[in-house]
Amino acid sequence: MTRRPVRGVEIRVEDPKWKKLSASARARVKQIALRALEREKAKGSLTVLLSSDARLKELNALFRGKNKPTNVLSFPAEENPDRYLGDVAIAFGVVTREARESGKHFAGHLAHMAVHGVLHLLGHDHEKPKEAARMEGIEREILAEFGIADPYAVVRTPARRTPANRHG
Repeated sequence: MTRRPVRGVEIRVEDPKWKKLSASARARVKQIALRALEREKAKGSLTVLLSSDARLKELNALFRGKNKPTNVLSFPAEENPDRYLGDVAIAFGVVTREARESGKHFAGHLAHMAVHGVLHLLGHDHEKPKEAARMEGIEREILAEFGIADPYAVVRTPARRTPANRHG
C-alpha cells in the first residue's frame, strides 16, 4: 500500500510570463504554502496555479460575479478520500502591478498571495475585523519565518527632490 504524503503542494505554471520566475522562487512559494498547511495542522495536498490576469478575470466572473482580474483566488475542494484540499490561482500581472505600486519586492508579494490563498482554502476569511486580524496575524507570522517583511506595513517611498527642497 502506497502512503500519501501528509501535506503536498504542486506548483503549475499556466501563463508563460511566470517562466521568468526562478526555480528557487517557485520552490519558495511551495515551501511557504506547505508551512501554511503545517501551521494550520491541515493534512492534504493542494495546487498553486500561476496564471494570467485574463484567466483570473474569467474565474472571478464565473465564481464571484466580479468581471475583473484579481490577485489570488482559492477554490476549496469537496471533502474527498484523497485529502485534496483544492486550488489556489495567482495572477501574474495583478501581483506584478501591486508589488510595484506598493513598493514591495515581487517575490515577497507573491509569497504573501500564496499564504493568503492557502489560508482562504483552509476556511480563513477577512470579511469582519476580528477575522481579518486573525488571518493577517497568521500571514505575518509565516512570512516572517521566511524573512519576508510585514505585508500590511505601510511602505514609505523617499520624497522626490524638487528645486524647492533641494539642498546646497
